[in-house]
Amino acid sequence: MTTESTYRIEGMTCAACVSSVDSIISKVGDVESVRVNLALEKAVVRWKDGADFNHDAIEKAVNSGGFAASSMPTPQQIRQERIDAVRQQGWNAGLALLLAIPTLIVSMFLSDLGSSNGMNSNWLIAFLLALPVYLYMGQQFHIGAWKAIGKGRANMDVLVHLGTTTAFLWSSLVLFAPKMSFLPEIFSSTQHVYFDGAALIIAFVLLGNFLEGRAKLQATDAIFSLIDLQPKTANVLDDDDRTTSVPVEDIEPGTTILVKTGQTIPLDGLVLEGSALIDMSMMTGETYPVRARTGDEVIGGTILIDAPLTITTTQPYHQTVLSNVIQLVDEAQMGKAPIQRYVDRIAAVFVPIVIACALVAVAYWGLFSDGFDARSGGEIAVLALVSTLVIACPCALGLATPTALMVGTGTGARFGLLVKGIEALERSHATTTLVVDKTGTLTTGKPKVSHIEFVDGEVREILSIAASLEHGSTHPLADAIITAWSNVTSKRPDLTDIQHVGGMGITGDMEGEIVAIGNEPLMEQCNVDLIEYQDMIQQAASKGVTISFVSKGRVLLGWIEVSDALRSTTKNALKHARRSNLEVIMLTGDRIEAAEQIAKECGIEEVVANVRPDKKAEFIASLKEQGKHVAMIGDGINDAAALAIADVGIAMGAGSDIALESADIVLLRNDLMDAMNALELGRGTVNKIRTNLWWAFIYNIIGIPLAMGLLLPWTGWLLPPAFAAAAMSLSSISVVANSLTLKWWRPSQIEA
Repeated sequence: MTTESTYRIEGMTCAACVSSVDSIISKVGDVESVRVNLALEKAVVRWKDGADFNHDAIEKAVNSGGFAASSMPTPQQIRQERIDAVRQQGWNAGLALLLAIPTLIVSMFLSDLGSSNGMNSNWLIAFLLALPVYLYMGQQFHIGAWKAIGKGRANMDVLVHLGTTTAFLWSSLVLFAPKMSFLPEIFSSTQHVYFDGAALIIAFVLLGNFLEGRAKLQATDAIFSLIDLQPKTANVLDDDDRTTSVPVEDIEPGTTILVKTGQTIPLDGLVLEGSALIDMSMMTGETYPVRARTGDEVIGGTILIDAPLTITTTQPYHQTVLSNVIQLVDEAQMGKAPIQRYVDRIAAVFVPIVIACALVAVAYWGLFSDGFDARSGGEIAVLALVSTLVIACPCALGLATPTALMVGTGTGARFGLLVKGIEALERSHATTTLVVDKTGTLTTGKPKVSHIEFVDGEVREILSIAASLEHGSTHPLADAIITAWSNVTSKRPDLTDIQHVGGMGITGDMEGEIVAIGNEPLMEQCNVDLIEYQDMIQQAASKGVTISFVSKGRVLLGWIEVSDALRSTTKNALKHARRSNLEVIMLTGDRIEAAEQIAKECGIEEVVANVRPDKKAEFIASLKEQGKHVAMIGDGINDAAALAIADVGIAMGAGSDIALESADIVLLRNDLMDAMNALELGRGTVNKIRTNLWWAFIYNIIGIPLAMGLLLPWTGWLLPPAFAAAAMSLSSISVVANSLTLKWWRPSQIEA
């Protein structure tokens, strides 16, 4: 059994850093795989089977690589640290701009102030203004760059450090050339300095980091808003009806708690006493409050509106629906789309390629730049070097996927759509065929016994045997049968050797005779002859009911007809699917007559019925072999295999645990329209990722040649270093801002 460990990774600034951390951790012994997320500053390490968790080795390796690894603090602590860090970035950026702008004015626009001790006074003032920006505000880039260089790798810090240092050092030598006669003539003959460029580069990068940091905080708003839903304490009732405030993590299942009007329900539970409206909007996206009465389930994180409730808890703190939602969203945000893996490979060599491009520009303009303008060849070469280094930053590439993923999965969680991995989102984008189960998916999943046909038995006998066989089953049909039995009698026979026959029904032993409830294949297996009743059976099935046959020995006692109404949103959801050009197929284990009746009601043209659970998975596989991209929607144990094999498995939230485990997307509400919205959100998120990557690549493809001086021979124009820095910052901000537009996404509501 493999186990994962989570670490906080500080010091990452771009996609190249992500690749470095990934490589460093992967080389630690017993590590099977690692996932690193730039936006979340987190690494999840999966250990090999039976491995000892060598946390010290991980932290030592990462720390020696120039980063800082530590155990993961609480989400609230991380949030506060990020807020503080962004605030500090804002102060640094503001102070840098406060000094950089006067540097630009003095260098470019202020009239010549003459000379001081042989040095240009304007340049000297610019030097004094830019010096604190370069040394103090820019120290994070210089330190980070030398740490990276010392470990034989390159990142954004290296580019910024090389660019600003080149500009500042060149300008300083030009300024002090009159006092340093040993310097080459090129410095004393140069008519321009670039203190303003060095200062503005640092100021713009800091400003970009600040705006990017604010945007990244907004990208994590959804997940932290979910975390904030969880109250810290609950009012526990004792035997004397006195309340005590107890931390939620210390409360065991079965504890009685009191939730007052206006309070948030702290844990999942069942209502023992009271009736109240509950605001479910933050958990499921429900527009209107839902009434909860005695015996109803309630979810932690929802809010009581008009009355108090006494609740008995059903789950511990770490296993509530809210905790599972947070965990699913967190795991999904750590995912990596297949397209991003290619980006990571590019990012790993991106900085060395940029440095090579900058050196090519230096060599070319150093040799062939004379005659373009008044600037010397060395001056043009320096400008090309600085601009090329600064404009090419892998930040946008590194942020393209995780920011869109954070916003998309967080937004989905707000509306009860839980995506368990980025792969599911990417596959949902290509969905062509939608396969839906019938009972509990198209229908309400709350069937009722509508008729009992007795052949060689009477109503009490049929219901009693059926209830004994179905006792303990979680299938919706079992609930309907047991409810009908309880309305007729309270007695049922004692059965032994009860066995569930997959996809067919249940058998048991009653005083030496085999009794069974199930479908026709089970009756055939029990040697029960149904031939003479086929006309009656077909007539019953044509009403759209599900038929459960009950037998004793080789005798058919009769059958139970169970009806299940369509969900109110089913027709709208399927209409939405057809408008999205999806092929819709009903796949059910029910009789063809019942399935076709439901299909007729909701407008499904293709029906595949009488399908056993293992055959459902085979059917999905056959569709995939035809080149179709299949999304499967189901809710029961018999859907688990099909959900697992589908390109995208979508489980209704009230489905069985095994169905939820097998699915890629989980819906908190039992609403088929939510399944359509989940696919729509997947398409929207993947489109944002692809748009982000496209912009990041196009930006570099256009920006780097311009910075190298592509237009200089024809226009005499060379991209100024300050402009390059502003463009670099803008690229990262635009990627994050584009991802943030997903916060405006809302589920579709299609009118009938």
